[in-house]
Amino acid sequence: MQKIAVYWWMLSVTFALGSCKMMPDTPDPPPEDPLVLEGENIFFNETFDGNGRTCGTCHRAEDNFSLSPGFIATLPADDPLFVAENNPQLANNFENPVLMRELGLIVENQDGFGDLANNFNMRGIPHTLALNKSIASRQGPRTGWSGDGAPGDGSLRAFATGAVIQHFTKSLNRIAGVDFRLPTDQELNALATFQRSLGRQQDLALPLSLKHKIAARGQEIFMDGTLGKCNACHFNAGANGDPGIFGPGVGNLNFNTGVEALPDQPADLSTEKNPPDDGFGHPGSGEFNTPVLVEAADTGPFFHNNSIETIEGAVAFYNGGAFSNSPAGQLIKGATGGGINLDATQVVAVAAFLRVINALENLRASSVLLETAMKYKANHARQRILLERTRFEVEDGIQVLRGGGLHPDAVANLETAMTALNRALVHKRNRDYMQDAVSALASAKSRLEN
Repeated sequence: MQKIAVYWWMLSVTFALGSCKMMPDTPDPPPEDPLVLEGENIFFNETFDGNGRTCGTCHRAEDNFSLSPGFIATLPADDPLFVAENNPQLANNFENPVLMRELGLIVENQDGFGDLANNFNMRGIPHTLALNKSIASRQGPRTGWSGDGAPGDGSLRAFATGAVIQHFTKSLNRIAGVDFRLPTDQELNALATFQRSLGRQQDLALPLSLKHKIAARGQEIFMDGTLGKCNACHFNAGANGDPGIFGPGVGNLNFNTGVEALPDQPADLSTEKNPPDDGFGHPGSGEFNTPVLVEAADTGPFFHNNSIETIEGAVAFYNGGAFSNSPAGQLIKGATGGGINLDATQVVAVAAFLRVINALENLRASSVLLETAMKYKANHARQRILLERTRFEVEDGIQVLRGGGLHPDAVANLETAMTALNRALVHKRNRDYMQDAVSALASAKSRLEN
């Protein structure tokens, strides 16, 4: 089921209503950080005098602040995402419309704009969730897929500058002040603050007391240093290395896991040009960032090139020759005495664990969004935005669990919450419906975790 692409429109409604002279009976308290709200408005509405794209063009709130091929298929032909198809100045070497529409791949020029016809990578769009816990490392910020997604100091602020130059330009000349304007310091601060506010602000503390036996077994395999070996690089299912192995404060690590060596990748089977991606650095080392796993199950396709569609397939990748023969695979063998060799049922178990912790995150995020929405009594437009985002999270929870055949009882609770949220969106006196959703979300959580 695709989500309704209304988020950007509601944001514009919010700021339009803000200019009206309204006299509510009871003023709302200030439940949200003004800098976060400023960054949110910039993220979804600011084009920086460019080609019509915004940050939200590729990082959709309705699609986990990412962009999947399924969602792309729902967009109208005049969506700013398709500017390369509608602007003759961007018709060549700006995007590859075929790979964008079929596989959700975007053209990136990490190694510079000097030779656009040959010097590019095709990459998926990473989500912007849990950035506050996933991009720090001893070597500096790890933004983008390979840790070099930003110019300058590589920070999240710099990432926005690089994104404007790369994706917002009116022509391939990319001249600031002509093809776009660069973000101001205040805009960069607001954008970074908003993005850091998205998703979890804390890592998990594994193990969790999970009720589903297959998911609980998957957690054991995930943490087992001789079986799954996942927790070493994805400590607590996050993006950081295990400090007990790599040392305290290690943060996010880059690895060459052999994804580029996978045979029969979807993009390679296309007739479109898709050169190898050399990863971090200029020239590249073949290394890519360690992604967070808590949010993984509902943010596929997977890896930097969208080469794997399902979470089960992503787990199974580490059994194959591409990983085993890679520098990271050899590192695992040397450190543990052998590679990763999970049977099919064990792959399913690990994937079930990842699905359940993803659903738990959907429940946490839904509850926070809903609690914030309930604080708004007079600003109905803002409340509606928050209720819509709550719906997106609830729908993700349903899809993640249902996709693995997990917790039909919790899915029923989530569907009850969805019904209540739908009613809250159409009724002005909606507090009772929002409270019904709160109760349904609590019931769903109790099904997943002790």
